[in-house]
Amino acid sequence: MDFTPTEEQTAARDLAARVFGDLSTPERLAAAGSGTDAELWKALCAAGLTSAVEDVGLLGLVLLLEEQGRTTAQVPFAVSCVYGLLAVGRHGTREQRARLLPALRDGSAVATGAFPDRGAVRAGADGRLTGTTGWVPWLRDATHVLVPDADRSLWLVRVADAGTVPVVTTAPWAAAELRLEATPAERLGSVGAYADVLAAARVAYAGLQAGVCAGSLARAVAHTSVREQFGRPLSTRQAVQLRAADAHMDTEVIRVTAYEAAWRFDEGLPCASHVLTAGWWASEAGRRVVHTGQHLHGGIGADLDHPVHRHFLWGRQIDAHLGCGARLLDELGAVLADEEHEEHEEHEEHDEPAGHAGHAGHAGHAGHAGHAGHSEPGRPGRQSVHEERRGREEQGEQEEQGEHEEQEETA
Repeated sequence: MDFTPTEEQTAARDLAARVFGDLSTPERLAAAGSGTDAELWKALCAAGLTSAVEDVGLLGLVLLLEEQGRTTAQVPFAVSCVYGLLAVGRHGTREQRARLLPALRDGSAVATGAFPDRGAVRAGADGRLTGTTGWVPWLRDATHVLVPDADRSLWLVRVADAGTVPVVTTAPWAAAELRLEATPAERLGSVGAYADVLAAARVAYAGLQAGVCAGSLARAVAHTSVREQFGRPLSTRQAVQLRAADAHMDTEVIRVTAYEAAWRFDEGLPCASHVLTAGWWASEAGRRVVHTGQHLHGGIGADLDHPVHRHFLWGRQIDAHLGCGARLLDELGAVLADEEHEEHEEHEEHDEPAGHAGHAGHAGHAGHAGHAGHSEPGRPGRQSVHEERRGREEQGEQEEQGEHEEQEETA
């Protein structure tokens, strides 16, 4: 693994740092409210940072989102890149790419996504969608929204054709609820597209969280270095140093796990467990860091107008977005258990005597086919470890009941 940025990624990151640093000031953020900072969005697009995502990959996007997170810049950068540029670029047809990508590159079109799937949207035979989603980030400022249906097929919907109801969220992300009533939509991608886009989104938001945490910690360090109590700066107190050190380590773990997941994604390597690991750290450790940043500011950390409070709000919003820590940990456990089960099966097949190989292979295939509906996306035909355990428990209960009946007949 080599996470060293390429020249293109480094140049894009440095440019993003300058643009966000110059234009995403506390005064402009306060003026933007919960909507997009239109001037900043135009500056990003004019600098070519949106279109650069297609060249620098997901790892490059993570680097750019770190810079956005440091300043909590009020723009739909993450959603438009993940659900627009990357999704259409990876899963769109040639015609869709030619029609949709130019506007997404120059920022005249903004995409977002109704992720994760909650099974609330149904697709009709005519390609029209019906249902209501939960809150969707930046939907009020978007032109297109990527919607998964109950079967996890992806559909691209024009926001102008759908109904929206504004929603107030913890972070000011111009969110709204999406309401679809036989709304026209176009299919994007095929089997596996949902899992691919969700993985990219989780890694991207982990990168954004790394920046949010770094920005919060930087403000805490600056504050405790000049704030004095009993004639000494707060930063000289051991308790403050320990809190800051723990927050620094948490931030670094979020960053490195996001880098690894993004690198594997770009290289086309298996990354399901790495994506969930990055997401879990972004959720759990991210929440700790933004609480620490606010705590080290003392009373002024509770001031709603103080810049560090924005980092707190963004950190808590990302914590809950695309799956909280407990949900991600549950998914990760299932993935790791299935991977272990698969490795065990491979070892058994390898150790099987040659005379039984054909029969065992046929039986294994038949057994998997019967449980295809319960298999993990991208791994069809594999019985889950949980189902196998339940089967063993039921078999044990039946044997115990049979023994009990035999004892009664003997008596």
